[in-house]
Amino acid sequence: MSRHTHHHGPAAFSRAFAIGIALNIGFVVVEAIYGWRVGSLALLADAGHNLSDVAGLVLAWVAAMAAGRQPDQRHTYGWQRASILAAFANAVLLLVAMGSLLWEAAHRLQSPAPSDGLTIILVAAIGVLVNGLTAMMFMSGSKVDMNIRGAFLHMAADALVSLGVVASGALYLWTGWAWLDPLTSMAIALVIIAGTWRLFRQSLHLLFDGVPDSVALGEVDALLRAAPGVADVHHLHVWAMSTTDIALTAHLVMPAGHPGDAFLEHVGHQLHEHFHITHPTIQIELGPPSNPRRIDFTPAGRVGKSHASPK
Repeated sequence: MSRHTHHHGPAAFSRAFAIGIALNIGFVVVEAIYGWRVGSLALLADAGHNLSDVAGLVLAWVAAMAAGRQPDQRHTYGWQRASILAAFANAVLLLVAMGSLLWEAAHRLQSPAPSDGLTIILVAAIGVLVNGLTAMMFMSGSKVDMNIRGAFLHMAADALVSLGVVASGALYLWTGWAWLDPLTSMAIALVIIAGTWRLFRQSLHLLFDGVPDSVALGEVDALLRAAPGVADVHHLHVWAMSTTDIALTAHLVMPAGHPGDAFLEHVGHQLHEHFHITHPTIQIELGPPSNPRRIDFTPAGRVGKSHASPK
């Protein structure tokens, strides 16, 4: 029998996506123009990174809307996995952008060129404001939704890049060291790669139906075995349906007989409370653990025929 506790994560972030995309498109244009005029790799690289973030925000927004689509006869779970795909794509996009920045900065470091420190500071300071405000709009959702966290990391990374550009511009005005611009770009890129790697690994893990990090499978097994009347647990599977919903299926061997709906409700509540599992499906098997008999349930919860259960 299945017991579903729906938890759809944060409220809609459509307004945050729309504002973030508009602000970043405007800033990309400004930053690219001034970066080209003063010959600053840091500004040009940050503009390119901001452009990748616009693509990332669009991707996350589309995925969030797709995940909200109702299930149909062809997609019985809906399009919830779109949020995991978007988180993975955002991580890849960010890693590629930072890899490109490292490559270009390494070449520029070999022959650093002078630039307009004051212009760099002013433009980058606007970037800190734009990206910082956008990141704040996604901060609450980043704690419970990997897709939103991908958008948040993009914006927070941009704010960090822009802050580093401000610092390098100030140091350049003070010291005149032209190599500060590419060196700062390299340092920031490495920091962002380190922070993005976890999102990449998590999203790739979930794409292959891995057990979410919030769930310790051994503890889930122990909780089910500790339930009254349970003699054995097998066919235990846990996977992520989306970046906010976790599913579970398990067979419980209960020789004393079917425990009733109250038992299933209690187990479902425990799974949600301890592991945030929102879609548990429990199958009861009767008879001794060595030769249990499976009981099938109709949608109304009525007991159907019993069958020998495969081990």
